[in-house]
Amino acid sequence: MLNDALDFVKGPFYKKKVMAGAAVESGEGKTRRSIVKLLKTEGAMDAAQVAARLGLTAMAVRQHLYRLQEEKLVTAEERPVPLGRPAKHWQLTRKADRLFPDAYAEVSVALIDAVGDAFGEAGLKRVLASRYARQRSDYLGRIQPSLPLKEKVQRLARIRTEEGYMAEVKPAGKGAFLLAENHCPICAAATACRGFCITELDLFRSVLGPGVVVERAEHILSGDRRCAYRITPKS
Repeated sequence: MLNDALDFVKGPFYKKKVMAGAAVESGEGKTRRSIVKLLKTEGAMDAAQVAARLGLTAMAVRQHLYRLQEEKLVTAEERPVPLGRPAKHWQLTRKADRLFPDAYAEVSVALIDAVGDAFGEAGLKRVLASRYARQRSDYLGRIQPSLPLKEKVQRLARIRTEEGYMAEVKPAGKGAFLLAENHCPICAAATACRGFCITELDLFRSVLGPGVVVERAEHILSGDRRCAYRITPKS
């Protein structure tokens, strides 16, 4: 029943299946989805922090976390605190990635392999170049060059969220911004072909314009929990 309650799919982020159980189980499923989404976007948190963000009691949150742990969707790490026993900080496991959009991972990887077999590395590069050109045209149609940098980055985050990346923007000091993508719907494809990551970095630089520097600060394929980009105006 828990698997049904946590059926995440594309658009906008997820939807619930029709559940065969009692109405109370639907409420429990909604709470667990909220917990999973919070851990996805914020990273490791203890039960008290989760409870405060969701307006629940810490005891109730722990019960949900233990259920999620049974499903191997979360794991706990004990961290020392100034007084008392170490606090358990909860974070999502790799198994939890299946709860979020994956942009048809198996099909994507199979197509990458097929293109490589049929047309070689040069053919794969042409596919990536075509994808880049289409994305650039689409993004530029929605992010006008004349906009202030803050608005450009916010619009970029909205577009990426629509595509399943769960993007958000945070100020990074001195006019800079951090564009964080808490999920990668093409992770399997990017793992099979690193060119996806390279073209996306080039895409951001092209769309945001020559007056900014875009640097990758965090990278899922390097072991980080998310991808993040530091966007800084050129002095």
